[in-house]
Amino acid sequence: MSPTAFYPGSFDPLTNGHLDVLRHAFRLTDRLIVGIGAQPSKTPMFSVEERAELIRDVASPLAEAAGATLEVVAFDDLVVFAARRLGASILIRGLRDGTDLDYEMQMAGMNEAMAPDVLTVFLPSSPMVRPITATLVRQIASMGGDITGFVPPSVARKLRQKFPR
Repeated sequence: MSPTAFYPGSFDPLTNGHLDVLRHAFRLTDRLIVGIGAQPSKTPMFSVEERAELIRDVASPLAEAAGATLEVVAFDDLVVFAARRLGASILIRGLRDGTDLDYEMQMAGMNEAMAPDVLTVFLPSSPMVRPITATLVRQIASMGGDITGFVPPSVARKLRQKFPR
């Protein structure tokens, strides 16, 4: 039995970059918990319930193919607190570039100081999804651009509903 992994993020919306990290993460664990972080300072485009539904829709087939269990939860405390509460000993973090690495190394250091029993594992993004960010996807969708290459089909449909043209 492999350790439980926790993949936190806002997932607003779920992108092909997130999907890439999920594919890799399922190779490392047979229990992956995706945590949707709620930050009071941010107003998300999709509700927690909508994001959870989209994550389950897209990631469940990946979990099944890997013989893994997928759980999707919301959390509003520190990532390491949520990971511990959920029984996870691994934090999954995706890296697109050096800027991500600098930030994520700082976060990993702080997390390790607070929870030395929770290991941060960095997964590099595949080249085709490195430029994708949820922020850019939201901007492109809001201005009527084609986002089909950046998000799974179910997410593209939901985005078109949010931004009809």
